Amino acid sequence: MNKKYRRIYIEITNVCNLSCSFCPIDQRAKDVMELKEFEKIISQAAPLAEQVCLHLMGEPLAHPQFKEILSTCENYDSKAQITTNGILLKRHKETLLSSNAVRQINVSLQSYMDNFPHKNFMEYLDKVYAFIEDARAIRPDLYLNLRLWNFGDSGDEKNDAVFEYLENKLNTQINRKVEVGAVKSKKIAEKLYLHFDSRFEWPRMELPVQGEKGRCNGLKDHLAIHADGTVVPCCLDDQKISNLGNCLETSLEEVIESDRSVRIKEGFSKGVLVEDLCKRCSYINRFKK
Repeated sequence: MNKKYRRIYIEITNVCNLSCSFCPIDQRAKDVMELKEFEKIISQAAPLAEQVCLHLMGEPLAHPQFKEILSTCENYDSKAQITTNGILLKRHKETLLSSNAVRQINVSLQSYMDNFPHKNFMEYLDKVYAFIEDARAIRPDLYLNLRLWNFGDSGDEKNDAVFEYLENKLNTQINRKVEVGAVKSKKIAEKLYLHFDSRFEWPRMELPVQGEKGRCNGLKDHLAIHADGTVVPCCLDDQKISNLGNCLETSLEEVIESDRSVRIKEGFSKGVLVEDLCKRCSYINRFKK
């Protein structure tokens, strides 16, 4: 059955165990979604989305009821994508690999590089790879994405170390050519990928207007829900500027069919940026042909 969205991002917590320079300083109060609130949200999101991404800001594995969160996803037959910095993978290994809800795990390798430039990166990589080996043995259907979202920064030397490490482990050769504007993923083994990107500027109202024209996939193939239930059109609206409503107070269907939501969607379809935040978002330039 075709669903309305490819992904719905659900921020189960905005609390993180790291402090990355590429993540904006969260001006919101620290928030952890209660299990009953998550169930109310997933009951609405599951029928609409092919999968839910349990992340917007924060570290999802830091949620104190993460196991119960996944069980709730299973109860609503919802497939989940997890994005993590990898620090807590070992702690949650059994939960992650035993849950039928988990479809994909993204490990942001650049997070460790950014936070611990003087620590032994290989020790961290060993722990991540140990998880990968277990995952490939126990859950061969699970997609695993190793992220290097640091191109254009000073991480090239450590990125090369990642390539060499994986080549040795997998007895393969990885093409070093990376074009972050085109194909961003490299399949290096069955269901195992390297994913590349460059840093981007988070949209802010104080930034200059980029233009009135443009398009985005917000509300077309995805939307995002903050830990307090606030719905926004796009996963880059980390400060809830384009607040469409709260799906803990109003149904998600009503929120996405509201006048404001419809104006945003129709604007994107015509190449017009309706929201002031969208006019200041440089990420939209990536959709230009």
